[in-house]
Amino acid sequence: MAHLLPAALEKVIDELGRLPGVGARTAERYAYFLLRADQHVSESLATSLEQLHQQVKTCPVTFALIDADEAVSPLYSDPDRDKTTVAVVEEPLDIVALERTGHFKGTYHVLGGAISPIDGIGPEQLHIPELIERLARDNVQEVIIATNASVEGESTALFLQKNIVDAGIDIKLSRLARGIPVGVDLEYADQITLSHALDGRSLL
Repeated sequence: MAHLLPAALEKVIDELGRLPGVGARTAERYAYFLLRADQHVSESLATSLEQLHQQVKTCPVTFALIDADEAVSPLYSDPDRDKTTVAVVEEPLDIVALERTGHFKGTYHVLGGAISPIDGIGPEQLHIPELIERLARDNVQEVIIATNASVEGESTALFLQKNIVDAGIDIKLSRLARGIPVGVDLEYADQITLSHALDGRSLL
């Protein structure tokens, strides 16, 4: 059967289709956009992808993503950041979300995922031992557990809390507040969000 599209274009469509959330039609639109755009657009994209693995690495302390020429995360080495307060997140991009609020002045610790047996992710694959070690080394006073409001996130939070308590570390443990997002009707809120909203209700 003859190719409906040039082989090179089909190859780009196939590769774009590997990205999460990108279906066949979206991959086709992206590939066609790149074909129609000025050649420097595709070249710039190709160059950035080629440099991605060489110029990005993981911070050995916080496990955040950093430039290859940096020793540790700037958010950790910055003297203005409070090392005694640590927000524990699942993935590196969660840091970006918290930083955009402009309200958090502590440091971070990236677990590298959440406990999910169905996906083959167990506690031993997360950066929990490194966190326990860091709590004593940096004299951490508070750990803010900022895992996602999902079944996996909740399981991870409980496991993390148990590990810190079992380690005999006297520390303040807190959890990000959960509630009904602005603009969302109760009938559309999920069970976990509703449960946390009830538990965290405040007096008027």
